Amino acid sequence: MYSRTRDLSVLRLLARSNPPKLEGRVVVLKRSYHDESYGFRKTREFTMLDYTSEQLSNRVTSAPLLRYADALRTHGHRAASIDPLDLLRRERVAALDPARYGLSDAQERYDVNGILWTGQCQTKRKQWTLDEITQFLNTVYVGRIAYEYMDLPSKTERLWFAHLLESQSVDATHDVTVERKQRIHQLLARSEVFDTFLQAKFPNLKRYGLEGGESMLPALDALFGAAARTDTTHVILAMPHRGRLNLLTGLLEYDPAALFHKIKGGAEASVEGEEVSGDVLSHLVASPTLTYAGKDIKISLLPNPSHLEAVNPVALGKARAKQYSLLKALEKGGAGVEGCMLGDKVMCVQLHGDASFTGQGVVMETLGLSNLPHYTSGGSVHIVVNFTLRSIGYTTPASSARSSMYCSDIAKMINCPVLHVNGDHPEDVVRAVEIAFKYRNYFRKDIVVDLIVYRRWGHNELDEPAFTQPLMYQKIRSRQSVPGLYEDKLVMDGTMMKDAALSIRTSYKATLADALAASSSYVPPTVKLEGQWKVTRVNGEDVPMVWHGSVDARTFDTGVPADVLRKVGQGSVSVPQGFEIHPRLQRHVKNRIASLESGEGVDWASAEALAFGSLMLEGCDVRIAGQDVGRGTFSHRHAMLVDQKTEGVIVPLNHALSGAVGKLELANSSLSEMAVLGFEYGASWERPNLLPIWEAQFGDFFNGAQVIIDTFISSAESKWLRQSGIVLLLPHGLDGAGPEHSSSRIERMLQLTNDPYTPQTRANINMHVVFPTTPAQYFHLLRRQIQRNYRKPLVVAAPKGLLRLPAASSRLADMLPGTHFQRVLPDAHVPTEKIERVVLLSGKLYYDLAKERSARGLEDRVALIRIEELAPFPFAALGDILKPYADIAQNRNTAEIEWVWVQEEPRNQGAWGHVKDRLGSVLSGLGVRREVRYVGRREDVVPATGIGKVYQTQQRAVVEGAFAGL
Repeated sequence: MYSRTRDLSVLRLLARSNPPKLEGRVVVLKRSYHDESYGFRKTREFTMLDYTSEQLSNRVTSAPLLRYADALRTHGHRAASIDPLDLLRRERVAALDPARYGLSDAQERYDVNGILWTGQCQTKRKQWTLDEITQFLNTVYVGRIAYEYMDLPSKTERLWFAHLLESQSVDATHDVTVERKQRIHQLLARSEVFDTFLQAKFPNLKRYGLEGGESMLPALDALFGAAARTDTTHVILAMPHRGRLNLLTGLLEYDPAALFHKIKGGAEASVEGEEVSGDVLSHLVASPTLTYAGKDIKISLLPNPSHLEAVNPVALGKARAKQYSLLKALEKGGAGVEGCMLGDKVMCVQLHGDASFTGQGVVMETLGLSNLPHYTSGGSVHIVVNFTLRSIGYTTPASSARSSMYCSDIAKMINCPVLHVNGDHPEDVVRAVEIAFKYRNYFRKDIVVDLIVYRRWGHNELDEPAFTQPLMYQKIRSRQSVPGLYEDKLVMDGTMMKDAALSIRTSYKATLADALAASSSYVPPTVKLEGQWKVTRVNGEDVPMVWHGSVDARTFDTGVPADVLRKVGQGSVSVPQGFEIHPRLQRHVKNRIASLESGEGVDWASAEALAFGSLMLEGCDVRIAGQDVGRGTFSHRHAMLVDQKTEGVIVPLNHALSGAVGKLELANSSLSEMAVLGFEYGASWERPNLLPIWEAQFGDFFNGAQVIIDTFISSAESKWLRQSGIVLLLPHGLDGAGPEHSSSRIERMLQLTNDPYTPQTRANINMHVVFPTTPAQYFHLLRRQIQRNYRKPLVVAAPKGLLRLPAASSRLADMLPGTHFQRVLPDAHVPTEKIERVVLLSGKLYYDLAKERSARGLEDRVALIRIEELAPFPFAALGDILKPYADIAQNRNTAEIEWVWVQEEPRNQGAWGHVKDRLGSVLSGLGVRREVRYVGRREDVVPATGIGKVYQTQQRAVVEGAFAGL
């Protein structure tokens, strides 16, 4: 998929221009060992044909002029008129003085061939006076649009910009039609009327209006139109709170009655029989289909939390997944997809605030993904809505909030061009956005438009910005609005009559008034899952799809026939003839094949491969992302094999599993947690038939992505009714690794669930938290994610030491039809009258306790019960398993059975805080009055000690404590 680059022999910039020839190809600077694996998509780069001999000669002869022209291209932005308030102190830019380059005679003529790209003008005359050259370059580069592209390392991209900007007419408004001007005016006027209406009707509302930044709407309108005209069919849009309501009602066709209903305290949506939390006004969404020049384009404005910029990687992930969805649909319909490229049909658009674009680390992390082969979406257009160059955030001056000249400078880390534009001039804004789209659409790379505007009200409508910026707001409050200025301009040049302009405002105000009246009887729509999501249910009725027959609806038969499992297992380690595997991996291959043949000793990596492959045979794709996931952090997975002679790479499940419709994508990531997890979460929103997995190198590394977990993964279904089947693999377990590499902080995950403390007849738990202790359990968990007819995030306290522990292996029989994930694993020994203690626990500690119990000969006196799923808490399953022990205790006259919870984590961590009351509820229901006793480490500020001897002493104390007194 996306495996072929287009045959691009000539760069077609503009129909009327005369560009140099550029040849399109992928430039391999350094071969990647996995550049042939599924999903690995390089960004497109170009080589450029050199200048002609005539041009080279002229560039040498006119070297001072060349230096001067490049100086304007490089430094023109420093003198450009991009500040709408004209408060920015602009020092004289010495680099823009032609005398600095020995050019002093204004009437001296110069040959500009190979120096300036003057389009059609070049065919008429090559000799220009210095005065004409100076005027030309200043008009292009020192106007109301400023360009930063000369620091791009790609000579091709620099030439592209120079040619595009210099070959067009110097009049920025030359191609703005009357219809376009009227459309711009309509959007601006509606925005102003909307803000004025809300201010009058709801004066105490924090609406985060767009006053001063209204040019954002024509910018987005132009961007959507340009995309539609090039046959882009979907835009994934991420934006913060500022101007969101204006965009929703003014461009995205959101019903104003629904908005007013929400303002009055109503819900934005309803779900039959289910309570939802909803979200605040400034997080509302819409997904309209707009039409430009007869072509439809669907705009999906994503829901976002109040944590600024956190939605960026989510949008990027959804955009890439959307493109794969479209390709799947084409393939299913029999259409060829060989010529399709990332970005052909889907574009990601990200809006930012100037403060957050500079200050939030997720911006840098997400930008860092933009050109990575497994994460690129074909280029994003970024629009930074920059509320003046002098202030940032609430009222903090820029000098105190960023260390760079522009808020957009962070984008230079990915060699991203930047266009700065004065928001007081909507036609220039539209032109800047269209230039940005042309760049993105050709090079399939990110570009930033720095839209410089101002806030008429300060941070919000209840804020008084004059407290800290009196002079700025004195000027703001004395000036006419952006819509008013543009309207006057159109009236003056005869484009629009004053009465017509007034009619537009009056009509829209009446529309809003009618909507306000209708909001009293407005009923929010019932949510229905459509498209790919029709296979799921909003509230998750437990009706599984199975390999055979019908099963207990609560258990989800996720077993697979033995012949299928052996086929998958064999395919997972098969390589072409002549492919040389690393000698140490030969054992890995032999052990897997042997375990499948014998049906015994199936390890964790094998169980995972069996789950992946069986899902692929059912038509599902699997994507696992993280740092070095192809090999696996603990060198256990080896789902990607490398030829030791050629460094050719192969993913056996994609290569050797005949009949597989799905694909396995091993997305080795950058050293990022927040952006990568957000990306995978965005992908999970798009496709229910995708199993998206994010694996942390160590469990506690998720803390760098806590915002994604808190505001998306754990809460999106309640806030926005968005389901996700994402899986988080968080390696967990105390093994002497020290404070940072030991714990997945499972207590935090459990605290985020809405798991009830007592048994409920019905509970829609937000996410599932599990602690599996066998490969078979892990196998069933992965398959259950897809087989269920609803989607829930799954947090797995994943193994480390168990990966190669022989005792922690499974039989193939544990994965056959009729088997399923067991929420509680009972003791292997049948309870007898000799039982004295029931030990309840989760995780790898079971194997230490089982070994110790055997050494002490206590199998008939101590039961070890593993709780494999901590949330939702398995009240019924645990009660069924504990009932025989409770019955024994009640039927005999000897001492009561002791109930103990054992964990290796400190008391204030781990699962104890979650299970204590719930265990009490289960035992109370069985007639047991005795409380559960805790055995484990004392409270601590860190998950584990970094002192080896202390760790050994503590661990031994936990194990002995489980059997103390017996």
